[in-house]
Amino acid sequence: MSASPPDTEALTGHVIVCGLHDEGLRIVEQLDLAGVAVVVVDDLPDARLLPALAALGVPHIAGDSRQHETLVTAGLGGAQALVCVESSDLHTLATALLVRELRPSVRVVVQLRNASVGRALEDIGVAVLDVASLSAPSVVEACVRTGVQRLVLGDDRLVVTETVCSTSGSLRDVYGDLAPIAIIPAGSAQVIIAPGRDELIAAGDTAVMIGTAEDLLAADIAPQQRKAAPLAFIGARAPRTEAKGRASLLRAVISGMDRRLKRALVALAVLTGTSIAVLIVGYREPDGTRMSPLDALYFTVETIGTVGYGDFYFRDQHSWLRLWAILLMVVGATLATVFFALLTNALISRTIQQTLGRRKVDGLSDHVIVVGLGSIGIAIVDGLRAAGVDVVVVESDEDNRFLAQLSRAKVPLLVADATLPETLSAVRLGAARAVAVMTSDDLANIETGLAVRDLLADRWSDVPVVLRLFDRRLAQTVESSFDFRYVRSPAALAAPWFVGAALGLNILSTFYVGDQPLVVASVGVEPRSGLDGLAMVELSARVRVVSLRRTDGSTEHPPRRNTRFASGDLAYVIGPYEEMLLLLREYAPATTL
Repeated sequence: MSASPPDTEALTGHVIVCGLHDEGLRIVEQLDLAGVAVVVVDDLPDARLLPALAALGVPHIAGDSRQHETLVTAGLGGAQALVCVESSDLHTLATALLVRELRPSVRVVVQLRNASVGRALEDIGVAVLDVASLSAPSVVEACVRTGVQRLVLGDDRLVVTETVCSTSGSLRDVYGDLAPIAIIPAGSAQVIIAPGRDELIAAGDTAVMIGTAEDLLAADIAPQQRKAAPLAFIGARAPRTEAKGRASLLRAVISGMDRRLKRALVALAVLTGTSIAVLIVGYREPDGTRMSPLDALYFTVETIGTVGYGDFYFRDQHSWLRLWAILLMVVGATLATVFFALLTNALISRTIQQTLGRRKVDGLSDHVIVVGLGSIGIAIVDGLRAAGVDVVVVESDEDNRFLAQLSRAKVPLLVADATLPETLSAVRLGAARAVAVMTSDDLANIETGLAVRDLLADRWSDVPVVLRLFDRRLAQTVESSFDFRYVRSPAALAAPWFVGAALGLNILSTFYVGDQPLVVASVGVEPRSGLDGLAMVELSARVRVVSLRRTDGSTEHPPRRNTRFASGDLAYVIGPYEEMLLLLREYAPATTL
């Protein structure tokens, strides 16, 4: 446990971050890169992250952010903002309300999952963000691989799209006046961000370009529109007739039964069939009438069910038939007891729920498998369904709080261990278009990803497998060693939003190009600021201004290299978030839309 420096209370202009968990550390790192002093408050931090915090030289207050004394010690009086990313919504709510009471003017940014509470906090001036909703679009894009990002920049609608270059030459020669965002060389993981139009590109390289839909169409690289599946048939490959649906359900229920339950059911069926045959042959009424097959079935069922209405009289029957009746009573009652005990156990363990999930997967293809049903997993499911893509979910916790929501959406669910080959086969991995492994355990995600890779075999290079990993160094190792191309960190995707809100900046979007996360932001040019009069060419080489709105209402997209900013302009900028935050912090410390 680290002690706070003696002068923490005297700090000014710093940001207080409450909650040292995945998101908290990423936010601290980004604030540190932007040159902003940070103080972390958490009485129960993630012990794994404390060394990283110490390496950054960031003070840690081991106290409860819901206590007045803790916030005073963290220097709330001189702070420019407080960011709360505690894992508990109740803890976050209490902290935000206390900060508002102690210092109403300070900027407060919180991570909150409860929408109703979030709206109430927004009404009192608290900025409310949700990591799941901020990071899910990037995962959805990696799964559907449209290679398209649609951006609303003021009054403009621009599209970022990937295209494979068919000829070699400069970007200017190949794509004309379109603004390049990046180049991904063929066979290389190195991404060239914000290349100039004179940058050379080879055939087979991937160019990431931005422009209006009309500009892209004129350059013959218009984004492809994926036809959405009718919402009525989500979770099913095609409409089924009612009779076929019942047959499929029956087959799914039988195939999903426990093996012992199947054996008990077969034994009961054999006993019932044998009893019917014996009774038809051996039973005689006083007038010599034999039992009909229906009477034999009726007597067998009432005997096994231990009902015994006394409809049939056995005292005057042959001794061997009375012995059979005794055997039927004993064996039938035993088998019935075993069968109902196993059926009850199956119901308690939610085998029926899993069976219905399997039924919905039957015949499914071109679907996305989502492993892990946390807040991020459910956001990804919603995003995929909105895109018209079929989804199947695998979750190991049968008490997961999102199961009811998934059931209402009629999304197929399998409660099972995703690392097992039989589980992946049950969700038709061989016919899937993508897999998103989104549990909160890095090791479990790697294990699941490797199991998916083994089963995909030759299809590994064609099926995107999106892996959620927090540890940045581990993510790089996994990418290079195991050939995972889509490793995502929700915390890293969401951090720029929190940092931007804390600094009063306006982050509009985040997305990946290759393995490089990029940020889209708006920057207002203040009078006598560093941007006022600056030429585009003087900006960082890895930052691209894609649109510039002038004070007279006109728009330039893309602006030229020698174009200069003027007071009152609003610039829309794309670049790596580390450099974007430095840019925004340096040139527009108080910009808002």
